[in-house]
Amino acid sequence: MKPLIEKLPLEHDHSFIARTFRTPHFEVPWHQHPEFELILFTEGEGNAFVGNHVGSFNTGDIYFLGSNLPHTFQKSGEEIITSAIVVQFLDSIWGTQFFSLPECREISKFLETAAVGIKLRPALSEELRPLIIELEKAQGFTRILILLKLIATISESKRYDYLSTHEMANLHSKQQARIDKVFQYTIEHYADPIGLDNVASFAGMSVPAFCNYFRRCTKKTYIEFLNEVRIGKACQQLIDTPKPISSIAYESGYNTLTNFNKQFMKINRMQPGQYRKAFAGTSMVISAERTGEFECI
Repeated sequence: MKPLIEKLPLEHDHSFIARTFRTPHFEVPWHQHPEFELILFTEGEGNAFVGNHVGSFNTGDIYFLGSNLPHTFQKSGEEIITSAIVVQFLDSIWGTQFFSLPECREISKFLETAAVGIKLRPALSEELRPLIIELEKAQGFTRILILLKLIATISESKRYDYLSTHEMANLHSKQQARIDKVFQYTIEHYADPIGLDNVASFAGMSVPAFCNYFRRCTKKTYIEFLNEVRIGKACQQLIDTPKPISSIAYESGYNTLTNFNKQFMKINRMQPGQYRKAFAGTSMVISAERTGEFECI
């Protein structure tokens, strides 16, 4: 099962896409596409899966993804509304020689690094948010100018973090297909009791062969990856719901609260209760921003 090859419709008078997609049209499974992708989340929160990276996204976050980098963004709950301004473009829209110009040398290097995916840091995201909103509404040559300004600003600022690893991004097609199959299986079944024998059988390999293969391809063990997925899902529940920590642990696929706490501490450097206190206000603030319902205290 290879990732879905996503192809968004392109308007006849446009050379690239800049459009808002909102639930249920934003939610797509593990997929990839030849276009570069710039994503500004305007609503919602959840988990980000980019290559072998497992993390979280929130309203206001901006991601920049390279060509054919598998990814999916999963909202934190069925009732959550997710929307984003999605910009997709091929580097060939400016012609085959454009990025060979001396003035474009740094941008060309930046586009190469985007093969692993990047997430902009908060200050840069805040700075570029109005420009991305303007891009969606722009017409004519202004669209090209704004897109180039966005790419140049990100490239020059260096205010971003890499997501996946080069090893994951550069797999050959046969490796990619098998890893994609395992990733999608894990995303869909993280709450189930997944043993190494289960996932190895699903991949059509023996357990020792699968363990060696997964680590060689992703630079992490499968159990490390599974725990990242489960803890990532748990983090969203800690922020978005008042559920007891024990309930969240079991719903995230852990049989004991002790193991859940251990894995949570290993990944987040704090206990679940501390995490909830540190981030509990985030979801409420985002919700209030959407509705305009703030109270004076």
